[in-house]
Amino acid sequence: QVHLVESGGGLVQAGDSLRLSCAASGDTFSTYAMGWFRQAPGKEREFVASISRTGVNTNYADSVKGRCIISRDNAKNLVYLQMTSLKAEDTAVYYCAARFNANISPHIGAYDYWGQGTRVTVSS
Repeated sequence: QVHLVESGGGLVQAGDSLRLSCAASGDTFSTYAMGWFRQAPGKEREFVASISRTGVNTNYADSVKGRCIISRDNAKNLVYLQMTSLKAEDTAVYYCAARFNANISPHIGAYDYWGQGTRVTVSS
């Protein structure tokens, strides 16, 4: 079992950059593929990015491709989401998720553990 805590959200201007962090505790972090998802007001939760257990493989939603980078530090039990050129439509609560002993996936149901989320608000 792994416990996830997101941080780094806040209020920013359109065009700004922001780095979200997710700290994991509990089980061996390197055994989990990790993902970032987001949920905008009134919308369903959607995939943003995912990263493999070693960090070699990544995958991005088309809506953030070229503007976001997911990375991880297995020594520190951290996963990051670096976001640039933020837009108003990036406003959402961002969630970190962990998938035990498996490959990356864009599917919400594939993940075993979730954090509580961190809110990102982008003003235009």
